[in-house]
Amino acid sequence: MTPAQKRLAYLDWMRGLACILMFQTHCYDFWLSPEARKSSVFIWSQVLGTFPAPLFIFLAGISFALVTERLREKGTDRSAIAKQTILRGAEVFALGLLFRLQEYALAGGHAPWTDLFRVDILNILGLSMILMGVLCWITASDSISSARIRRILASLALATFIAMITPPLWTTVRPRFLPWPLESYFNGVHIFNAPQPWLFPLFPWSAFAFAGLAVGFFLCTNFAQRREALSFAILGLAGIAASALSQLFDKSPIHLYAVYDYWHSGPNFLLMRCALLLVIFFLAYLWCRRGLAQIGFSPLIQLGKTSLLVYWVHIQFVYGGLSILPKHQVSVAKASFGLLTIFLAMLALSLVRTNWKKLRTNAAPA
Repeated sequence: MTPAQKRLAYLDWMRGLACILMFQTHCYDFWLSPEARKSSVFIWSQVLGTFPAPLFIFLAGISFALVTERLREKGTDRSAIAKQTILRGAEVFALGLLFRLQEYALAGGHAPWTDLFRVDILNILGLSMILMGVLCWITASDSISSARIRRILASLALATFIAMITPPLWTTVRPRFLPWPLESYFNGVHIFNAPQPWLFPLFPWSAFAFAGLAVGFFLCTNFAQRREALSFAILGLAGIAASALSQLFDKSPIHLYAVYDYWHSGPNFLLMRCALLLVIFFLAYLWCRRGLAQIGFSPLIQLGKTSLLVYWVHIQFVYGGLSILPKHQVSVAKASFGLLTIFLAMLALSLVRTNWKKLRTNAAPA
């Protein structure tokens, strides 16, 4: 396999993993009865449910760096690269707005109008891509290697800034002067009196995108191209070191914030999650580099190729009006069967999507 093929494999495999984790989180959360929600299955489901969104946003940053490098290697002007990548971010943001509109329409009048302005992961992905496009344009240089170093440092600095400024934006210096639809992009307040941890504001979620952007440009350096396996090992070790730092900072007697919430807005928790993403990234690379993930057919790689499509569609069959099971009324066993059904249906949809041209050709009359 060429390096480009391996890169595509491990990125798709990680997106597929995020899809699987997302399916189980949504299914158990929406379908389990109050009694079943006390089970260890639901508890572990919620723990695993903390991974999909960071994985998707982190991988978006890596992919953004790889696309930018590919355009630069083709000789594309920096302004043209910025225009193309920023417009792609705007397209994803528009898809996020369209998704909310579709959800509201399919609810048949049962959803409050405020759901039209709820900030979701597609909104943050789109805005993060726009910001990454601006950062890459500002840090461009005639020297490709110099531009990479600038972008790595700028991405890490911006991710750190976002993490550090998040706690006050959620508590002591909330931008209350903004209408709630706009404030929701800063701290996820939505229509509530306090920021909600289940929403996706720019602070801190966009930090995962800039962390991924730094990793993506690191993988494009001459060192990483020559010593690929070593570079991934370095990223894995960096993840282990970052997890230790997160625990060290959390236990530090020095307090920087008047209100410290480790599990929701704390920068130390974000550092821990970035650490785990780096370790998963390294393990995914090993799994795909050995070829074990690609012996025969890999459901995860297949789902990863169409992650946006299966995200968009599965929501309707779990949370939407087409839900295949009733809300908060079923046992763990029945919800697990529903989860298996969703997985197989989304896998089939993914296969149809990636083989659509071939299927049309075979179905066309001779």
